[in-house]
Amino acid sequence: MITYSRKFYSTSSSLSYIPKQLSQYNPTPTSIPFSQLQQQLSLLESHLVSTLDACTTLAQIKQVHTHILRIGLDQCCFVVTKLVRTLANLNVPMEPYPRSIFDQVKYPNPFLYSAVIRGYSVQGPLSESIRLYGLMRRKGIGPVSFTFSAILKACGALPEVSLGKQMHAQSILIGGFCSDVFVRNTLIDMYIKCGFLECGLKVFDEMPDKDVISWTELIVAYAKRGDMEISRELFDGLPVKDMMAWTAMVTGFAQNARPREAIEFFERMQDAGVGTDEVTLVGVISACAQLGAAKYADWIRDIVEKLGPVSGHSVVLGSALVDMYSKCMRVEDAYKVFEGLKDRNVFSYSSMIMGFSMHGRTDAALKLFNEMVKTETKPNRVTFIGVLTACVHTGMVEEGLSIFDSMEKCYGVKPSADHYTCIVDLLGRAGRLKEALELVKTMPIEPHGGVWGALLGACRIHGNPDIATIAASHLFELEPNGIGNYIILSNIYASAGRWHDVSWVRKLMRRKGLKKNPGCSWIEPKKGVIHEFFSGDMTHPMSSEIKRVLMDLLDRLEANGYQPKLSSVPYDVCDEEKRRILMTHSEKLALAFGLISMNPGCSIRIMKNIRICEDCHLVMCGASQIMEREIVVRDNMRFHHFSNGTCSCGNFW
Repeated sequence: MITYSRKFYSTSSSLSYIPKQLSQYNPTPTSIPFSQLQQQLSLLESHLVSTLDACTTLAQIKQVHTHILRIGLDQCCFVVTKLVRTLANLNVPMEPYPRSIFDQVKYPNPFLYSAVIRGYSVQGPLSESIRLYGLMRRKGIGPVSFTFSAILKACGALPEVSLGKQMHAQSILIGGFCSDVFVRNTLIDMYIKCGFLECGLKVFDEMPDKDVISWTELIVAYAKRGDMEISRELFDGLPVKDMMAWTAMVTGFAQNARPREAIEFFERMQDAGVGTDEVTLVGVISACAQLGAAKYADWIRDIVEKLGPVSGHSVVLGSALVDMYSKCMRVEDAYKVFEGLKDRNVFSYSSMIMGFSMHGRTDAALKLFNEMVKTETKPNRVTFIGVLTACVHTGMVEEGLSIFDSMEKCYGVKPSADHYTCIVDLLGRAGRLKEALELVKTMPIEPHGGVWGALLGACRIHGNPDIATIAASHLFELEPNGIGNYIILSNIYASAGRWHDVSWVRKLMRRKGLKKNPGCSWIEPKKGVIHEFFSGDMTHPMSSEIKRVLMDLLDRLEANGYQPKLSSVPYDVCDEEKRRILMTHSEKLALAFGLISMNPGCSIRIMKNIRICEDCHLVMCGASQIMEREIVVRDNMRFHHFSNGTCSCGNFW
């Protein structure tokens, strides 16, 4: 008989971890009736399994294993299966200990085989799982659902779709598993992870019975692919919607930049009385951050507070709240949340640093960064993006270059293409375009679209069509359908009076079927309905009053020396038409509506889907002085805080 090596288990007689009822068991009773013995044995097996459930260290498991050997239950598949699974759950390598336990069992049942197969599927090699599966089939031992699920999960993780398809066929040929919900759900998951979503959908369609996991797996998969309409159809067809299904929809819409639908589904989830967890809350917080509406920010904060004080929640949730308040133009509230966090890590620090950066609070961002490095919290790549962005937004070139140089030397963070984007942006905005271009050409890594986009944006600021042409040519290859690149190049050519080149870019856009997204701004005058305005659209119910207030404001600004920035209109039209187009830019319409609907002295907060133009920036500066009120505009690049005729960006954006 093969014996266990002493290195695998303890032979100590002091079995401190074994419960009293197990240690007192006599494996060789003399006068107990068979039925009573059988009952005692069954009870003993249950006690052993419960004891293994409570094991948290290898030493404890070895004590239990010693006792299993002493009382002669090393051939009991029920107990040994639990022993192998417990070892695997503690990440004990399958070779040699768990495998040796399995090899000692003369007649392993399918559950024991499945436990070992699962262990190899998780730890590898997968080939050993397949070899054991073949061995059990040759011995005439039929697999159970756990056998298939273990191998299929490994196929999805690797991914190995070819092997997964073979196991799919096995589950059909052997019989009994075509209607097994557990196996079918694992098949769906395997096909999704291997990139064969349609195969997963076919498995789903052929299932006679489906549970909420079946539906939710596909909802999540289509959401990740961006097909939210299919996700919605699947969700609507789900008979019973649990928290996981609702969360999948909330996070799906948030991740696909559809914040209104995300918030709508979260509201429906609340109305349905379905509980929420951290994943749900992070998803809806992300949606609120995208929308930038204070109304929703406070509402979500109240929901979080009902679950317990923010300081007691996870760092992930706290960091998400910091990001949300920053993007809702309430950076002071963001900092209050940050200060109140019981635990802080690199993510919470990075969120707050980025919040300060977006609002032009460079000094605060750098101060917090310096505080962070004095703690045990090590900055990561995101932290440096936040710090470098702060330098970009205020034109602190030398400071930014110094921080960039220190990344790898002092903190071991190798600069990525995103960090080079910040430096190209920093140099470009400062007018050092040739230096920025040379940096791009000599980068140790391949520049991505963000790097060339930063250079193209700098060319727009400084009116350099030649370098813009170089940057755009790379962008047209990297991002052939990125309409913003075509528009920026067209605008640069228009500002330089190169109308022939403007015509060429527009023809290129038409040939590719690209259409410009209209400028859109929205404002929340009171905690209630959000009002949207599109450039050139005068269909708002209060359009007449908006036009009157706007014209009066522009007259007052012109009396103070304001002259419309006609170059902000990239069309070859007369000056009068350019003035008309400028007057109906969406942020100006939102500003006029804010002046009408909000009490004097209240801050006006405007969100915009694209970058604010130079003319609107001039108007906001002047309006903040004439109307004696703060105006905050969040465009797709940053926040602009206008007060007393100046902007937080220092006209450096």
